[in-house]
Amino acid sequence: MPERTPPSSAATATRWRTVPGRARPAGTAVRGLRRAARTVLTVGAVLAAATTALTVAPASAAPAASGPATTAPSYVETGYQDPVTALPPVSRPPTPHCSVTVMRHDFANSYGQPYTGTVTPPADCPGPWAKVVLTWSGSVAGRQYDRLAGVWIGGAEVLRTSTPEPDDDGITWHVDKDITSFAPLLRGPQPLVADLGNIVNSTYTGVYHMTLTLTYYQADRRHPAPAVADQVLPLSDDSSPGWYSLSPGQSATKSVVFPRNLTHARLEVYARGGGCDEQWFDAVPGDLASQYPDYLCGGGPYREVQVSVDGRPAGLAQPYPVVYSGGIVPTLWRPIPAIDQFLTLPYDIDLTPFAGLLVDGRPHAITLTPYGAADTWTVDGTLFLDTDDHAATTSGALTGDTLTLDPGVSTTEQPKAGGATVHVAATRDWFTEGYLDTSAGRITTRVQQQVAYRNDDVVSDGGQQQVVAQRDSGATTVTTTTAPRHGSGHGFVRAEHHAWSYPIDVDMSIPVYTDGNNYDLRGSVRQQRVLSDGTRNGPAGPWSTVALTDDTVRATGVLARSGGTVVSADGSASERYVGTTDAGVCYSREVSAEHGWVTADSRQPCGVPGAAQR
Repeated sequence: MPERTPPSSAATATRWRTVPGRARPAGTAVRGLRRAARTVLTVGAVLAAATTALTVAPASAAPAASGPATTAPSYVETGYQDPVTALPPVSRPPTPHCSVTVMRHDFANSYGQPYTGTVTPPADCPGPWAKVVLTWSGSVAGRQYDRLAGVWIGGAEVLRTSTPEPDDDGITWHVDKDITSFAPLLRGPQPLVADLGNIVNSTYTGVYHMTLTLTYYQADRRHPAPAVADQVLPLSDDSSPGWYSLSPGQSATKSVVFPRNLTHARLEVYARGGGCDEQWFDAVPGDLASQYPDYLCGGGPYREVQVSVDGRPAGLAQPYPVVYSGGIVPTLWRPIPAIDQFLTLPYDIDLTPFAGLLVDGRPHAITLTPYGAADTWTVDGTLFLDTDDHAATTSGALTGDTLTLDPGVSTTEQPKAGGATVHVAATRDWFTEGYLDTSAGRITTRVQQQVAYRNDDVVSDGGQQQVVAQRDSGATTVTTTTAPRHGSGHGFVRAEHHAWSYPIDVDMSIPVYTDGNNYDLRGSVRQQRVLSDGTRNGPAGPWSTVALTDDTVRATGVLARSGGTVVSADGSASERYVGTTDAGVCYSREVSAEHGWVTADSRQPCGVPGAAQR
């Protein structure tokens, strides 16, 4: 729950959210408890005082977790171990390399005060590079919120993340990310910005001690430098930090002059909701939220990130339902974080069908819009552009675009005593197509996407109980056809296919609530992310698997307070990852935890089609 000003005391829990100084009315206290229970959670010393085949749960399934009541209500965690995840590590080639620490910084009262510096490639590792790995590592002790953080190099956002919440003894963690795709920016000195807005006072004592390191791995014959874009153009805001904080109805627009010999354009987008939209997937229609404003957020649960080129719809992304480390019930995520919590993945959108409109040397407007937003969204983007090595100019046209700004969301609400049953659904089926005349001939690119979304939400007990089952899945296919320049031969067809599925089940309740010193919060979550990527040569050839991911987290937690003393604070969780590593190797790992500590951690045999075994 980042980007907010805390209440003046731990006994005050209001529905405050989003940017610093922007407070919500005090009458929405209970909803604030469910979203930010750590505003009244004491920890540490304060507690002493107080696949072979990737699978997805079917859309009709009820929440798979056994329910909040499975956690013993009388146990009080007094600490928890450092965060642990089942995700595969970033592979590192066995080549000469140089590690450069580009930042050591303490983020205390740091809202509006990002770290700024310079990144310079090391003289002993001048490139070309087989890989460049960013390592974001930190420590924090005491009491503190989870915070949103980001890193920009040369104006481009290269990392988005959020922080864990500490105990009094302190925790450490790190996030590794392959940033080799940003190599065009890394070849010379570039400005560095790192932002982690934090507030420290007598109640919220945690200072985030952060280190940022870049490791450059030299390429050799066995580990050549991978193909990267010819140009990387940030769409970030001109202010520092570079992300855009958008209120409902707002968009972010950047004017860009594209190279005259453009052949390919890929947009990488980051998007996370804030305030009531931190957990946008449990939002309900406005009329229902107005009946129980202390417990429910309005606006409905459907969100998508829309991209427009010069005002024309050009692409979209379905955001992953991220849960921050203090979300729902904080004890859910100790020590196993929610999916996307620490390493937030960007979304790729292919804009090549529009390239023929962009090569005229004039400025063009790229616009990002979080559709359906009911509170602040933090968005950003970066363009990765390829150019024609044998021509000073290319030309072309957009020949098809069926994408519209209206996703056609349908909502059915059935009132019942103390709440309602709400069903929300949307589907998308669209394409864009265009061509470019290049030195290699005419290249036609067609982007086609299908999306299927549904959200079933049962609200009861005057909003104190919510059971949510959301299913969001889809696929994007990019087909490129290259026709010979002089009409000879048959040309070449290549297709890339990306599919995703983001199921999440949430059961959350507040059996007891009197005030900020007397309450009982319970929750269980099952979330999953399934990703698959494949390629095909020819118009009807077989698909070859490039990468697969099946990541599932199950968590149950409880937090209760009586007379100002924490009487129950406990959680259990597990994470199972099956898929491929960034090196294409099959990887399977499962981690389980109870009472804040790992109880099992095992690597398992796996069999992903097309993946090497190790």
